[in-house]
Amino acid sequence: MVAAFAGLLACQLAGEFLVHAFALPLPGPVLGMFLLFAFLLLRGGRGGVSPQLGAAADGLLGHLSLLFVPASVGLMRYFDILAANALTLILAVALSTALAQAATALTFRLLARSKP
Repeated sequence: MVAAFAGLLACQLAGEFLVHAFALPLPGPVLGMFLLFAFLLLRGGRGGVSPQLGAAADGLLGHLSLLFVPASVGLMRYFDILAANALTLILAVALSTALAQAATALTFRLLARSKP
């Protein structure tokens, strides 16, 4: 399982390196996830995900809530700024949610009409 965690971290490190080396406009871990996905696609013909990688991923997913603790602490650290802009944040979240739902509904209707 240590090798599986090392592989996951290697993908993240490669993503971070590529983002910094080429000044790409996306987070390194996201690029690392794409690299891992590409690796798994290439390996797909030879068994796909190894049992060790599956166990490592299941272990991380089992404790996923712990990974949100730093973000929650960060929110509390800037609570005064969030409170000062609460109305703007609430409006932005509500409006973006409504727009996303509308876009999804319109896309569904468009695709449902074009179904043979």
